[in-house]
Amino acid sequence: MSTNLEARPSSGDPVDDATAERLAVALRCVTVSREEGAGSGAKPDPAAAQASLDTEFRRLGAHLEESFPRVHAELELEKFGHSRLYTWRGIDDTRTAALLLAHQDVVPADEPGRWTHPPFAGVVDEEFIWGRGAIDDKSRVLAILEAAEAALAAGLRPRHTVYLAFGHDEEVFGDTGAVQMAGRLRERGVRADLLLDEGGVITDGIVREVRIPVATIMVGEKGYATVRLSVTDTGGHSSMPGRQTAIGRLARAVSRVQDHPMPLRITPVVTDMLARLRPHLPAAKRRLLGFAGAAAPVVARILAATPQTESLVRTTTAPTVIRGGVKANVLPQQAEALINFRILPGDTVESVLAHCRRTVRDGQVSIELVGMSAEPSPAPAPGPQFDLIAELTRQVAPEAAVTTGLVPGATDSRHYDDLAATRCNFAPIRLTAADLERIHGNDERLSRVNYARLIEFNRRLFTALAEPDRKR
Repeated sequence: MSTNLEARPSSGDPVDDATAERLAVALRCVTVSREEGAGSGAKPDPAAAQASLDTEFRRLGAHLEESFPRVHAELELEKFGHSRLYTWRGIDDTRTAALLLAHQDVVPADEPGRWTHPPFAGVVDEEFIWGRGAIDDKSRVLAILEAAEAALAAGLRPRHTVYLAFGHDEEVFGDTGAVQMAGRLRERGVRADLLLDEGGVITDGIVREVRIPVATIMVGEKGYATVRLSVTDTGGHSSMPGRQTAIGRLARAVSRVQDHPMPLRITPVVTDMLARLRPHLPAAKRRLLGFAGAAAPVVARILAATPQTESLVRTTTAPTVIRGGVKANVLPQQAEALINFRILPGDTVESVLAHCRRTVRDGQVSIELVGMSAEPSPAPAPGPQFDLIAELTRQVAPEAAVTTGLVPGATDSRHYDDLAATRCNFAPIRLTAADLERIHGNDERLSRVNYARLIEFNRRLFTALAEPDRKR
């Protein structure tokens, strides 16, 4: 069996023009998912908007099928709406080696005038591939297919079956994409050794006092809930207000919730993360972590000092929307606020609601869940397949320290939690804090070097899955 894929260099060579252009064409497909009621201004006709979106997804699907002919000739493809589930039969198809997830949809680009290049122009220059979805998450869809196409060309076949599941509505909770594909896999009794999805990356300058890049392979996911606080009042003229208006009462309730966050807590996955990073920390921090149990409160406070790491040690609280009033001289009859929580394992959606009620302490403020919510996904101890992903990461990014972590946001992975023994959320792209802000912000882009590393990582994964079972 050929193993020539392993001979490819893991250096910082960029992708060639043809490979970059295949990703750029995908970025030109405007596969935008919007939540109901999102955005501002005139609303398009829903039927026309859906027809336009369907056209864009069909364009993307046709591009994938044209660009990767071996994949579409040799793998089985099932469609769930615009979601695509590929089955790559193994030599022994009684067992599933891996379930690789990625998503084809993207978030809107609501400030196109502030982009260096139009968000859906798919511009390629000497250094970057620009466009919405360049990082989140079309690059992973295309990189997986690039690697699979190369593996098929090299005569590679996985020892056990591999599934590729590319959702079309991850950005709006995955109900008609990932949920349906996961349901089909459950019907088949699939239980994969490994689930690999988006989430962690290699960061530069994010982990304080670690001087080298940090590759964070996420092994679990925070939950989420949106809580609505609302107040109803009789209203009236602003010249004769009562002691507190609906907006004043609501503002006090929001302030109480924000000023009294849920408690700090070190979870097992963070303990593991810190243990893996300890050799790369200054001596004083290494000594502190040597007393991990006794020092946990101190460590939690240190991590809570910055937003990037506070999410690791508490359920976060983010007031995001407030509405109320119609005119400056009219007392409002109604006012409401939305507060978004990202829930640490060990807390629950119900404990978040209980915390809000306990903190607000006002019977005239209604407190309820709105929209979608999800409990935190479990974060078990990393197993053998984590070791495989860590090993491949060191091969393509030998300069990085490898550790574990929790996905602070929501991914399609949560719909597949029971379908894999080991879960890893990770892509070996190297990003700074400024790069991370681009993901749902302006000027999203991926360097050619990062894209080459992402493809190489997936090539090496398919090579590893084609080898005979190894004791790890």
